[in-house]
Amino acid sequence: MSNAAPPFASASVEAMTNALHTALFPSGDGGDDARALPREDAIGLVRRHLSRYQAHVREEFEHHRLGGAEAGKLLAAYTDGMIRVLASFAMQQTDIDSQPEAPFAIAATGGYGRGLLAPFSDIDLLFLIPDASEEQGEDVRACVEYILYFLWDLGLKVGHATRTINECIAEAEADTTVRTTLLDARALTGSESLFSMFQARYIVACVRAGADRFITDKRKERAARHHRFGDSPYLVEPNIKEGRGGLRDLQTLYWMCRYTFGTRHVSDLLAPGFSELGLLTEPEAKRARRAWDFLWRVRFHLHYVSGRAEERLTFDVQPVVGGRMGYTRHGRQVGVERFMRHYFLTVREVMRLTLVLEPAVLRQALGPVANAPEADSQMRDAGFTVLDGRILPQRGTSFENEPIQMMRLLDWAKKRKLPIHPMAMHQLIRWERKAASLRGDPETARIFLDLMCGDPPDRPQRAPRGETAELPDASPSFHLMDEGRRKGNAYWLHILNETGLMGRLLPDWSRVVGQMQFDTYHVFTVDEHIIDALRILGRVEHGQMADEIPIAYDLARNLHSRRALYVAVMLHDIAKGRGGDHSEIGSQIALYVCPELGMDSEETETVSWLVLHHLLLSHTAFQRDIDDPKTILDLADIIQSPERLRLLLLLTIVDMRAVGPRVWNAWKATLLNELYMRVAEVLEGSLATTERDVRVERAKGATAQWLVEDGMNEADVQHFMGLGYGSYWLSFDHDTHARHARLISESERMHSPLTVETQPLPARGVTEVTIYAADHPGLFSKIAGAVAIAGASIVDARIHTMTNGMALDTLWIQDAGGAAFEEPQQLARLSLLVEQALTGRININREIAQCGRRLSGRRMRAIHVPPRVVIDNRASNTCTVVEINGRDRPGLLHDVTAALSEQKLQIASAHITTYGVRAVDVFYVKDLFGLKITDKGRLDRIRTTLLAGLQEAEAAAQRRSSELESITI
Repeated sequence: MSNAAPPFASASVEAMTNALHTALFPSGDGGDDARALPREDAIGLVRRHLSRYQAHVREEFEHHRLGGAEAGKLLAAYTDGMIRVLASFAMQQTDIDSQPEAPFAIAATGGYGRGLLAPFSDIDLLFLIPDASEEQGEDVRACVEYILYFLWDLGLKVGHATRTINECIAEAEADTTVRTTLLDARALTGSESLFSMFQARYIVACVRAGADRFITDKRKERAARHHRFGDSPYLVEPNIKEGRGGLRDLQTLYWMCRYTFGTRHVSDLLAPGFSELGLLTEPEAKRARRAWDFLWRVRFHLHYVSGRAEERLTFDVQPVVGGRMGYTRHGRQVGVERFMRHYFLTVREVMRLTLVLEPAVLRQALGPVANAPEADSQMRDAGFTVLDGRILPQRGTSFENEPIQMMRLLDWAKKRKLPIHPMAMHQLIRWERKAASLRGDPETARIFLDLMCGDPPDRPQRAPRGETAELPDASPSFHLMDEGRRKGNAYWLHILNETGLMGRLLPDWSRVVGQMQFDTYHVFTVDEHIIDALRILGRVEHGQMADEIPIAYDLARNLHSRRALYVAVMLHDIAKGRGGDHSEIGSQIALYVCPELGMDSEETETVSWLVLHHLLLSHTAFQRDIDDPKTILDLADIIQSPERLRLLLLLTIVDMRAVGPRVWNAWKATLLNELYMRVAEVLEGSLATTERDVRVERAKGATAQWLVEDGMNEADVQHFMGLGYGSYWLSFDHDTHARHARLISESERMHSPLTVETQPLPARGVTEVTIYAADHPGLFSKIAGAVAIAGASIVDARIHTMTNGMALDTLWIQDAGGAAFEEPQQLARLSLLVEQALTGRININREIAQCGRRLSGRRMRAIHVPPRVVIDNRASNTCTVVEINGRDRPGLLHDVTAALSEQKLQIASAHITTYGVRAVDVFYVKDLFGLKITDKGRLDRIRTTLLAGLQEAEAAAQRRSSELESITI
């Protein structure tokens, strides 16, 4: 890749540039007619020229006659010609052209200086001026202003600076960003002698400043950028320019090499010259060049699709960009997932390149590491040594002939707490295919499990509140380019994954590398999610997340099946993307993977069972009524063992916590904790199995005693005891019953038709809302509408009709961030909206529609959410369970509950869960006589009605998405 435009395009660039020059100078360079050409006419001419060459580049690119980097070079070449002609025109208009040599120089800087431009990139220009007289300076400034205003009037974004040589050097010394920008300065037009002087002095200044400070600053800048853009390279909506593994990382590597080895362009560091240094083979350099061009192709498509300088691959543009690049459905995998997998594999190539080249740059620039540890005799006898404090194989140790040495290298690195030398990493990547011969090898299995599970804590201790104990690999997403913590299990798992060893040892793993799920719930690719779950499990086991997940800390102290749990976490999503139930397929995979890892039959059975049921607890806690005794008894029948219950809960917690930072919250922790305690009671044979009537009487007796001791008179206590049916008494604890008694007593004393009480519970991440009102059909639907208008979300609800005909509804709500809804003004507005909704003083449907317009995003509408309605009569002895799957939106709960009310159904409880853009709402319903619905015809009508409403809403969302997409494209 040279800096020039592609050869076939050179004639076109020259011809179009000459045509523009002729148009602006119709009577020659010195004619009076050219000087008299009106500025507006000139702008029109140049604007048409700009449109022609931009359209030409787009046509060549979109018809696949140009690659990504080639298109960037051609666009830069056209821009070069335009700016040269414009500079000549501006100098003539400002009478500077009469001087023998131009009094200033114009240089391209930054990315434009490297000879590359994306369709909507800034054009970075340096106007280099001499230290001259004030009069000459005024003329130059006038000419510079003319050029800049001309470019701005064309609608171009221009980054610019006007400096003398001394100012350039001083600014570069003070600011690494300026130094980086000027590093790629390229003369466009003007004084050649002035620019040559700048280059000579700038090179001397850079040599004097030394590479060490520059490289240190670029690494700090990169770390900050990675943190700003999400740290992980495997985010499902990546930033292709600034994100980890993106174009900026390749450019950072180029800048480091530029300072150290004198490479002039990004293509230089990928050229055969680097092979001669022993750092890259030609096939590896070829893969890196493909990665460079792929990222540029994606960037060009992204700019054209978005119509602006967009660098983030969001959900709405991924299918469009993937389609334009030729990715179509292949088997079970849709085109967008194939495209994104290629993207993530490309990002891995960029990270590998950095991993290999950067340490060589550092050694060349900074010298060998001082006081680095050395290899001991045992390590040398095993075939390994230490260089610059990093482990690598000795001369004569061959990964090709002895693949087991790859695993032994990692084993020694872990035991001696040493990072891997880049030359060793290079060899691991080069010979990773040989690891396939190690499947089933006992020593390989031992090392693999040791790396994955990490060292068990001797005495796990809870870190003091407010502090985080220092543990290796404590970052939320740790990768090989990071320095520092190198002992945590995630570090070794990333080495295994990013060198390709893990996919060779476990072929099923290779199928999930870079595998994304096209939804808004999962933040990472499948392989990254699993590694993060294993990292979190290690931290839980060491007591590092005790404040965030206290129950997991308590469970992890008494693990009897430690290896089985770690392997189950590794395999729980291994079958994603194959179609069918990934839990069932994954459990079958475990049956042959576990023996290959040296696990016995008991461990194998445990792992297979855990993978099969890894969604069981979350599904039950968030989508079923855990106050229903049958729910608990059914769960206990499946689990059967207290040890399996502990393992399953730990797997559930780390799985959820690794999905994304906003998925786990205090409310979900509360529900899982309550579910765990109730199932554990059953498995231990305690009072949870007591007959329902006995439990109701005990609850009523305890509450009555509580109320009497609290000072309530006997008549009011007996009145309250007669209000609730059995399900009510089993749904709350004694404290809540007491609060309800006081609320009802006060409401009846004041003859209030409606009472709304709110109680924020920050520790549980929710606000509890209690509503006491006259019961009537559609009551809960109106309440749900008011909550949606208030900007809150219902996450759980208990709905009870009392014996006096009043409804006592208890809701648990959260704000948009998944926290308690607790601001006083929010709670006051919520109470007012509930009152207005129940009295008919607001139009609920109209208000919800306005909320939907404000919150609806094209990015969200790009995700297709197939509507689904499931009716289950086996989950409860007393209710029919209706499960709704559909697109989450303001008012969904209101619409669904209104439809249930129209079907003459009473809602006993509601359980609401969201997975990104998908909502799963579960309702326990009865008919008007308080019985389950058993008539098949009626069940079919209910399902058909609900499904039709969901399908209509989804179709409307897709129509809006298609309309916006057609407008953009």
